Amino acid sequence: MRRGLRIPMTMRAVSAVALLAGMILTESAALAQKVPDAFMQEVLVKTTLLTFNDANVTGNYAVLHAKLSKPFRDQFSPEQLAEAFKIFRDSRIDFDLLVAKPPVASEPARVNDNGVLMLYGYFDTVPSRVHYELEYIMSDGEWKPIRINVNLKQP
Repeated sequence: MRRGLRIPMTMRAVSAVALLAGMILTESAALAQKVPDAFMQEVLVKTTLLTFNDANVTGNYAVLHAKLSKPFRDQFSPEQLAEAFKIFRDSRIDFDLLVAKPPVASEPARVNDNGVLMLYGYFDTVPSRVHYELEYIMSDGEWKPIRINVNLKQP
C-alpha cells in the first residue's frame, strides 16, 4: 500500500543520479518559444513528476521514456532510465501526493536562448521537500522534458 512521502535520510545524493539527464545536448533551437502560463507550467511539472514517480514505483520506465523529448529518448533507453533512477526505486520513494499540492517556483520560469523552458522549484511536502529542476524543449509539437533533476531536501 502506498502512503504519502517516505524518505530515507540517504536521499541527499539523489540529485547526482538524476542529474545525468541534464547532460544531454539540445538540438539547435528554432525560434524562441513563449513561456507557458502558470496553469500550463503546473500541468507540465506535475505530469512530468508523477510520470517519473509512477516509473520508479512500478519499475516500468516505458511510459516515462515515451513522454520524453526526442533527443532524450534517443540518448537513453527505458533500461538506462531504470538504472539511472534505481536509487528512487530501491528507496521506495513515492511522492504521488504532489497532485494535491501546488508547486512553488524557486525562480521565475523562462525560456533560454536555446529555446529550453526552465521550470525550477519544489513542493512543500513533509518530512522533506521534493525539489525539481525540469527543462523542456519543443518536441513533436509540444513541451517535452530534456532534463529531469529531482531531489529531496529538508525544509
